[in-house]
Amino acid sequence: MTAPMQLQLDAVDKFYGPVGLGLHAVKTISMDVSKGDIIALLGSSGCGKTSTLRMIAGFEAVSRGKIRLAGREVQMLPPVKRNVAMAFEGYSLYPTVTVRDNIAFALKALRLPAAEVSKRVNHVSEMLEITDMLDKYPSSISGGQQQRASLARALVRDADLHLLDEPMGQLEPQLRTLLRGRIKHYIKERGLTAILVTHDQTEANALADRIAVMEGGVLQQFASPSEIKDRPANLFTGTFVGEPPMNVFPATVSVTGGALHFDLQGGLDLHYAETAFAPEVRAQMLARRDVVIGVRPYAVHRAAQGARARVVANQWLGDQSHIAASFAGKTIVLVEHDRAPLREGEDIAVEIRPDDLHVFDADTGRALSHGQELAA
Repeated sequence: MTAPMQLQLDAVDKFYGPVGLGLHAVKTISMDVSKGDIIALLGSSGCGKTSTLRMIAGFEAVSRGKIRLAGREVQMLPPVKRNVAMAFEGYSLYPTVTVRDNIAFALKALRLPAAEVSKRVNHVSEMLEITDMLDKYPSSISGGQQQRASLARALVRDADLHLLDEPMGQLEPQLRTLLRGRIKHYIKERGLTAILVTHDQTEANALADRIAVMEGGVLQQFASPSEIKDRPANLFTGTFVGEPPMNVFPATVSVTGGALHFDLQGGLDLHYAETAFAPEVRAQMLARRDVVIGVRPYAVHRAAQGARARVVANQWLGDQSHIAASFAGKTIVLVEHDRAPLREGEDIAVEIRPDDLHVFDADTGRALSHGQELAA
């Protein structure tokens, strides 16, 4: 049974300045969010993700389009009437009351029994490991502790939507890793619907059911973490999501003697048997001719026979070797799980299997194919 839609963005635009003339920060975004979903808005600074979040919350006016929340059209309503809980990147705690009273503020406003308020505050505080600072004032605790208090104040509420703006940006990596799992369990256990803004791919992948990748105010792709990784909609998403980033090389596609050739810079040629790609995939690539091919670093393999590359760096990161090599006028990165006994300047042969190849239109950046499959 399909979950009901909790949030719908219908062709939402944000202009800072006159419509059509000012800075177009968010460009005609449409998005459906089911009840109980966790959605991440992922992108670099200035991509429009925070403006989108603030329009949903009501702190920024919608220039064009509609926002529906829990069946209500809300883009004209003030924040207080939207029933949205928000954890701000800047914390926004009340300085004159304790952390405990900050977290409990919305619950007390609903006149819930004191025992219920205390139970819920203690529960969320234990989850976020701030129990020992509940009776302190915000000015006496660290930025990371304030951030957790702000997060607790949002999560403790019963709201139609929970908005989390860079919710763990101030936390040290070990604590962040611990809390991600706890927060996701808490949200899922209560059937909450949440949208978080982040520039951290690990955070988006760990927490979100679906990720909205944004750049230049445009929604580039809205899909599950695995879909975005395995079937990026365009060249931007393919190279932005993934660590290390996807290797990409401009190429010209041709057919000689039944084999499909990708002619790269420096006279390098990757060629595959006619049967390596389905006919419709082959036809799609040949129709464009000028393409960009991409391959994830973990899908580049050293082999006895293959395309030539020369090692320029070899880093052991404790559990992986990251090998960078000169290839087709650029750098190709390989990831191996064992130590690689390679030195700078050493020649290697690399193999890129057809199933691991992503092909993009050189002009538009739109994905053409992923391995044996046509892109959607």
